[in-house]
Amino acid sequence: MLLKPYKGFISKKYFMIILWCRKNLGFIFIGLLSFYLADGSAQDTLVTSNLPIISINTAGQVIPDDERIVVDMGIIYNGEGNQNFINDPFNNYDGKVSIELRGSSSQAYPKKSYSFETQDENGNNLNVSLIDMPAENDWVLYAPYCDKSLMRNVLTYDLSNELGQYAPRTKYCELVMNGQYEGVYVLIEKIKHDDNRVNISALEENDTIGDDLTGGYIIKIDAFTGGGDGWLSAYNDSMYYQYHYPDYQGILPVQKEYIQEFIYDFETIMFGDNYNDSTNGYLDFLDKETLIDFIISNELAKNVDAYRKSTFMYKDKNSIDGKLKLGPLWDFNIAYGNAFYLEGYLTTGWVVNSDLYSAGYIPFWTRKLFNDSSFADQLKCRWLELRQGPLHLQRIMNKIDSCYNFLYEAQQRNFTRWNILGQEIWPNYYYGDTYEEEIYLLKAWIMGRLEWLDYNMPGNCQISTSNFDVDKQQSKLIIFPNPAGGSSVWLKIPAISGLAKLSIFDNVGQSIFSQNIAEADGQKLMDLNISGFRNGIYFVRITDSNNTWHQKFIVGKN
Repeated sequence: MLLKPYKGFISKKYFMIILWCRKNLGFIFIGLLSFYLADGSAQDTLVTSNLPIISINTAGQVIPDDERIVVDMGIIYNGEGNQNFINDPFNNYDGKVSIELRGSSSQAYPKKSYSFETQDENGNNLNVSLIDMPAENDWVLYAPYCDKSLMRNVLTYDLSNELGQYAPRTKYCELVMNGQYEGVYVLIEKIKHDDNRVNISALEENDTIGDDLTGGYIIKIDAFTGGGDGWLSAYNDSMYYQYHYPDYQGILPVQKEYIQEFIYDFETIMFGDNYNDSTNGYLDFLDKETLIDFIISNELAKNVDAYRKSTFMYKDKNSIDGKLKLGPLWDFNIAYGNAFYLEGYLTTGWVVNSDLYSAGYIPFWTRKLFNDSSFADQLKCRWLELRQGPLHLQRIMNKIDSCYNFLYEAQQRNFTRWNILGQEIWPNYYYGDTYEEEIYLLKAWIMGRLEWLDYNMPGNCQISTSNFDVDKQQSKLIIFPNPAGGSSVWLKIPAISGLAKLSIFDNVGQSIFSQNIAEADGQKLMDLNISGFRNGIYFVRITDSNNTWHQKFIVGKN
C-alpha cells in the first residue's frame, strides 16, 4: 500500500489534517504521510514489502563523494519469504555506518548509489551479516537506474558464481532515506580480500620480502577518474592499472614495485613471439581458466566496459598459487544491449575485437590470446560445456522470471518514485513503455546473443554435442509484448540470409504491411509501429532465400 501526498502547495485543509495528526498521533504521521516539497514532486511512502527495508537517517547531513560521514542505519528483515513492515523494529541491523556516494558517470543520475562501512559505537569497523550474507563491514548500496530491468548486475553475478568464479553476493532491498522512499536497491558485497569474498592471503605491512611479498594483491584496470592510484601499462598507452587491495593509501612502496614488475614481466612475455611457449610462456603468470570464464561472461553480456573498466584481477602468494586470475566481475548495468554506443545494442560482434583495442584501452594480451588457436579451442570447449549447464537458455530465462516475480510489487513503487519507464535514460538504446516490456527486451536480446555466440565462438572442440540443445526457440521469430496493448511491438529478427521480406497479414489473409530486411538486420530487435492496427489477430511472415518464419500476435488495445 502506498500513500501519495498532495502535489505542489499544501492547501489549508491538508495543513489542518497534518496538524491534527501531529497533535494526536505524535510523529507517526512522518512514516504515513511523507511529504517531500523541495521540488514540488509527489513521492510515495513505503508501508510493507516482500523485500528487506533499509532505512538511513543522516540527521540533516548531505552524503558527500570521496569523504564519508557517519549516519544511522537500520534494516528490517523478517526472513526470506516473510513480509516486512515499515513500522517493524530494526531487527537485522541497527547502528552506525560511515557512508559516501559511489560511482563515476552514475553519480549524474538522481537515484544515487552508496558505499558504506558498518561500525561499532567507537567508530571501528564492525563485521556483521546483513540480510543473510557472510559477515563483513564493507558494502555497496547499488541504485539501478538506467537498467530498468533492475537485474543486469544481479543476473551477471549469480551466473558467475554458477560458473565457479566468485562474484559479489547480492540482495534486493528497498531504501528509505530520511523518511523518503528511494526505490529498489541492491545490497552488494564490496570487492575485497576476505575468506568469503576474494579468498587470497592477507598482505600486511611487514610482508616485504620473500614469499610474503608475492601475495595477495587485488588490482584493476579502470578509468583515471576512479580516485585511486596506479600505473600505465608499458604496452597499452591508454590502459591504467590501479591498486585495489592494499589500496593506494595502504600499499607499501616495495609492494607497489613487486606487483608492477610482475605485470610488466607478464606483458613482456605476452608481447613476444614465444608467448605461448609450453615452458617459459604466459602460463607461468596467468590463470587461463579464469580468463576464459571472464571473456565468456563479458562477451555474453556484450559489456561495452569489458576489459577496460572495472576489470579486477588478483594474485595470491607464489607458495599457494601465484598466477594472475581474472575477476571478480563488476558493473554490468549497461550490458545486455543497454548501451547505444560501441554497438552495445547489437546481438552481434565481439567487444574484445572492437575499435577500443586499436585505441589502446583493451589489454593487448586479452585479444592476442582470444585469437590464439590453442586458447580458442579451450574457449570453445568451455562455451559448449556451459551452454549445457548454467548458460542454457532456459536456465537464464528462469533466473530472469524469478527476479521478475520477486520484484513485481516493489518495481511498481520504484517506477512511481522514478517515473522513467518509456523514457530514454543514458545510455539506453532500447527501452519499453512498461516494466514487462523491459523484461521482454532483456530476454529477447539474450536469446539473440546466445544464438550468435553459438555460431561464431572461435576454436574447435571435440566435445560431443549430440545431447546439446541449441535452444531452437532462439531461431524463431519472436514478437513481444504479445498480446500487444500499446502503439508498438518489438520483433526479434532471426538470422537471415541475403535479402528478406517482412510481411504482416490480418486474420483474413490481407497484406497490411511489408518491408525488406537486409542480412545485416538479422538477429536485431525491430520496433514496429502498430498504432494504426485495429484490435484483432495478425500474422507476421519473414522469408529469405532459404527459410520462412511465421508468428502470430494479438492486438488488444483498451
